[in-house]
Amino acid sequence: MKRPGVAACFLCVFLTIFSFPANTADLKSTEEETLSIYFNDEKVGYEEYVWTSSQDGYCLSGKGRIEKPVPITIDLIEIHLDGSYIPLRYTFKGTISGVYQEIQSEFREGEGANQITVAGQSQEYQVNIRRDAFLLPNPLFSPYVVITKKFGCSVSEALELSAYTIPQLETPFLLEAKEEDPCTLLMTLSSIQIEIQTNEEGDLVSIVISSQGLRVVRD
Repeated sequence: MKRPGVAACFLCVFLTIFSFPANTADLKSTEEETLSIYFNDEKVGYEEYVWTSSQDGYCLSGKGRIEKPVPITIDLIEIHLDGSYIPLRYTFKGTISGVYQEIQSEFREGEGANQITVAGQSQEYQVNIRRDAFLLPNPLFSPYVVITKKFGCSVSEALELSAYTIPQLETPFLLEAKEEDPCTLLMTLSSIQIEIQTNEEGDLVSIVISSQGLRVVRD
């Protein structure tokens, strides 16, 4: 004699098991973008990056090549952040002005440990930065996506923030939205004004540094 109640229960359990992932922490979303870089209106390079979101936080990884004003080959750049965009780890491997270098950094509550290898010579040192500082290695542009992802078009008043030009120094900066255009962010870093265009999704659309003749646009 068949027992329909037991069969129905078994079917329910079967569907439940196969309708949901075994581990929701494995759920990820990725975005791949390419930035074209212009110096004095001449295309001089590109950066390709992947932005990954998960329940554990975010990761920016990329590569690229820039010919001017400083020749750079980016073999790898990685920035790992927690769910509040707090930096955790940074990696750079590439060649700057013909010299190969690697940078490995780890951060915990504003305390950073840097290991830098240049032309085969390594050194380590500690730094203290603001816990929520943005990692903006000069002269790379893909890391600005961390700013646009965090704020999008939601900056309603001027914000006093901090940038760590890894591995050199930390510099405060002011971030505010352009009047009547909340998706254009104006970043004042020392005496330099950087115009960052984003959208409601927090994508990095463009960067303009007029004083340096630099323009970066998403393809």
